[in-house]
Amino acid sequence: MNLSQHNMIVNFIWGIADDCLRDVYVRGKYRDVILPMTVIRRIDAMLESSKQDVLKIKKQLDDAKVTNQHPALCHASGQAFYNTSPFVLRDLKSRSSQHKLKADFESYLDGFSDNVQEILDKFKFRNQIPTMIESDILGLIIEKFTNPEINLSPNPVMDLNGNERLSALDNHSMGMIFEELIRRFNEENNEEAGEHFTPRDVVKLMAKLIFLPVADKIESGTYLVYDGACGTGGMLTVAEETLLQLAKEHNKETSIHLYGQESQPETYAILKADLLLKGEGSEAENMKFGSTLSADGLALKEFDFMLSNPPYGKSWKSDQERMGGKG
Repeated sequence: MNLSQHNMIVNFIWGIADDCLRDVYVRGKYRDVILPMTVIRRIDAMLESSKQDVLKIKKQLDDAKVTNQHPALCHASGQAFYNTSPFVLRDLKSRSSQHKLKADFESYLDGFSDNVQEILDKFKFRNQIPTMIESDILGLIIEKFTNPEINLSPNPVMDLNGNERLSALDNHSMGMIFEELIRRFNEENNEEAGEHFTPRDVVKLMAKLIFLPVADKIESGTYLVYDGACGTGGMLTVAEETLLQLAKEHNKETSIHLYGQESQPETYAILKADLLLKGEGSEAENMKFGSTLSADGLALKEFDFMLSNPPYGKSWKSDQERMGGKG
């Protein structure tokens, strides 16, 4: 995806807030709807083609009274997640009444697998449904996100002659769109500098500073990489890419597992979503929620490499108190 495509999609999603939310939410709350809806639409687009296969397998499993359905349903969807509701998102935009739309949208959300449910819970997205229904904007928001002129799918959109009309949106590009939306929302809300994401060129420099000095010592094998304040995981992703490239240049075969922790619920939700969308379900399970200082979720693990850019601009008083220190 080139820069113009990136900007077009970001501006389109950003514009949904002004088009739909202006008279309903204060500007600081736009993100509570836009970010989870972006994730939902991306996941939805990845599941559209396998929908009928998932529903067929779901019925077979229910009829056979199989309790552990997750592996079979993931296989049917071709992803690390699935949705067993009868809907795809675009089905919901034509609901005849707000009451029907609310029931069907909630049913649609309930159909997601547990790993997606955790993402929705951390976004606290279901809390927004009553407001959107009362203000009669949920249908419009769904219509905007499923606009046929914007492609949030990893597959290209073709015209009737079989020519590519809209290019595919790969996982890396989708991650960059997430980060840009959050950066804009942070600036809009005048949040502290420590809340912003580390610029990509700075992350690449950090990765090189870590790996280049030991490039000659890289051996074939498995490496564990850790970020204790990982945000949406951009630093871990660049670290993985850098280590894999160096290993390849030295004719080594390496397997890399990523681990991280994030204390901001919304950012954690995007982190988990990003990994699931990349087909890295096992890596998503390695990401923990909470403060690394006072609630280390990976205290018993040992890692080969660590890189991090903690939010230096915030107060650590609450962590200190939870750890028994004086306020």
